Formats: sequence, C-alpha cells, structure tokens
Amino acid sequence: MKVHVLTTKAEINPALLQDKIVVVLDILFATSSIVTAFANQCLSVVPVRNVTEALELKKQTKFKNHLYSGEINADTLEGFIQPTPIALSNAEIANRHLVYCTTNGTVALNDTKLAKNVYVGSLLNTRAIVDRLIDLHSEQTILMVCSGSNNRFNLEDFYGAGAFIQALMQTQSGPDIHFTDSAIAAKQVYVSGNALQILSDARVGKMMIERAWDHETRFAAQQNLYNIIPMLHPDGVIRI
Repeated sequence: MKVHVLTTKAEINPALLQDKIVVVLDILFATSSIVTAFANQCLSVVPVRNVTEALELKKQTKFKNHLYSGEINADTLEGFIQPTPIALSNAEIANRHLVYCTTNGTVALNDTKLAKNVYVGSLLNTRAIVDRLIDLHSEQTILMVCSGSNNRFNLEDFYGAGAFIQALMQTQSGPDIHFTDSAIAAKQVYVSGNALQILSDARVGKMMIERAWDHETRFAAQQNLYNIIPMLHPDGVIRI
C-alpha cells in the first residue's frame, strides 16, 4: 500500500486515477454532511458541481422528488436545504434521495470519479473507511484528496487526512506500506492538536463561527461517530 495526500482538488489528474483508491475529504462540510445524511437514513446522494447542474436535474422527472441541498461560497442556495450536518439531520431526509452541490467537496467527488473506488471520508467515519482500506485495498495506492477551498490549501481537510494516516500507521506497518512526505506531514498536523481547536482556527472554521454555525463545526469535529462507508458509484450516485 502506498498512501499519498493531495492538498487541494486542483492537484487531481483524472488521467492518473484509473487504478487508484480515493478518499475525498471536505471536513467543513460536504463529506461530513454526506456521511451524516446516510446516518439519518438518506437513500442516496447525487453530488453535482454547481447549482446549474442541480437545477437541470430538478427539471427531470427522475429527480423531481429528490431533496436539494447546496451552497456557493458558504451561502446556502435559495430554496435549498442548508448543506451542513445538523441542518440535514433536521430536514427529514430518511428514505429520501438527495441532490447535493457545494463549492469544493462535490467538485472533488466529480473530479475523482474515474478512480477505481471513491470513498467519502470525514472525521465522523475515519475508522470505518480505514478498516475498508486495509481489508480490500492493502496492495493498492491510496489517494487522500483534500478538497481545499477554491483550489487553495485548507487546514481542516489536511488535518482530516492526517487522522486517516495516523489510523493507518497504527494498524499497518512494515516494508509493504509507504507513506509519502505529504502523508507524513498530514499525520504530524493531526497529532499536533485537538480536532475542534484545529477546525475552529482554520479560515473556514472562523467563517462558520461568524455565521453562528459553530455548532456545525463542533459536530464535524467528532471522530468515529459513524460506522458508515459512502461510496461514489459509476453512475455518479453515492450509496452505502
């Protein structure tokens, strides 16, 4: 197993993904929200790149009864559910299908869809994903993809990647597993601080505090809350 961290979605090269196992991270909040949606019995999530794609789906009979959640630059789209974990938990999404669009996380998910497998990772389900990686992908290359923020590095996703690296290091050792420098750096960030403090100190975390969404940040900072493994399927739909 080789483990590497991409620090933003801008580093994704679709031509190099074919045999790779990808874990996409958008801690505040896309991937945390998707994991939480499934914890609340959501049936599926359709990640789209932007509101234009979401509205195009809404015109189709197949998607007419889906729920819609999304944001652009952290502003909730008009007529859409706020795309954060607690807000989705309160939106009666059980047994419903969800179309979901965000500025960064859903773009990263679409940009990695040519990989062999694409998992939706967060602090909320780190252990579950790590166990899957060890059980099924121990001889493959793992890419931890930080969505970042408008193609810029962000602290919370890198910290989240570090949580996965630390868990893998504690479980796997020896010459058959290799961590690149970016993976080792992410692990060092992870062990350096408390999850809530790191997320709150990050630029996006501070923005959430300004919007009085700090309760959402506290929720996303919880670790291993769910034994849930959302996976992006070839039809572009996330299921568990």
